[in-house]
Amino acid sequence: MGRTVTEVLAPGYTVRRPVFADVAAVHAVIVASEIEEFGESQGYGGDDIEGDWKLLDLEHDAWVAVAPDGAFAGYGYVKDRQHVRLDVEIYVHPGRYGQGIGTTLVRLTESRAREHIALAPPGTRVVVNTWLNALNPQARSLLEREGYSPVRYYYRMEIDFSEGPSAASWPDGITLRRGKADEDLRAFYETTEEAMADHWGHVAIPFEEWRERRERSHFDPSLWFLVLDDGEPVAAVLCSISDGIGWIDTLAVRRSWRRHGLGFALLTHAFRELYGRGMRRFALGVDAESPTGATRLYEQAGMRIGQQYATYGKELRAGIKLAGVNEDG
Repeated sequence: MGRTVTEVLAPGYTVRRPVFADVAAVHAVIVASEIEEFGESQGYGGDDIEGDWKLLDLEHDAWVAVAPDGAFAGYGYVKDRQHVRLDVEIYVHPGRYGQGIGTTLVRLTESRAREHIALAPPGTRVVVNTWLNALNPQARSLLEREGYSPVRYYYRMEIDFSEGPSAASWPDGITLRRGKADEDLRAFYETTEEAMADHWGHVAIPFEEWRERRERSHFDPSLWFLVLDDGEPVAAVLCSISDGIGWIDTLAVRRSWRRHGLGFALLTHAFRELYGRGMRRFALGVDAESPTGATRLYEQAGMRIGQQYATYGKELRAGIKLAGVNEDG
């Protein structure tokens, strides 16, 4: 963290590595940032931070910015995806804007990302990506000054129900099964991984890492559903409840079963299940250019765009794409 990286920090501000005792303070920065950007928290809790940190090398992959009064002013981290795609997230407390925190964290995370170039397979392309509110011109300008450019857009789509959603209509021969934590995790993993393999930004991950990410504070397998054709899983929906919102976390249909109405039926079923748990507001995230036409499906179900996100990327090394890593469409 030499002077060339941190020299834009306002006097008295410092950066250091986080420790697990910082979880609550980091969470407060994230919540304050999300409320400023979107008007509400996005449901990312302290347990989620702890879970992420267990998968990070905190000595090398994360930073907190500290104000002169000792309050936490910012947080950023880098997540490695097979050394060829590095994912960055950065948060700045809205009460500390204009202190050089965002620029400093962008430069620190990029510097760390560049260390992975030497570890990537020879000849492969290496990129770093970060996410932001697509309607925040200041954040976009900051990234563009640092050499990043927009590569993809996402929506958070929402819907509210004042009365129970309609029942799902299923194709003939299809059965639906509620998830069982001890028996079905592997089936959910294989179904969702195959279905998501052609989506932008997807990186294949081992089953154990997938399970670690899924079995967190909002994990409830009774809100996970498998669709089976003659006993073979062909689609799945994974739901959760957070901050009074019913979330459709993943809706996946295997390629050979697309265009058969399973996606719409699963979405409708998810609405009804979450409604039965007392939820009246529902949300999900979707690629604005989804190759499966997911955005149109959700619009047909009555969902609307609530928030807009942009992925900004920067190529660190030109080369061929590594198989199994879909990093730039």
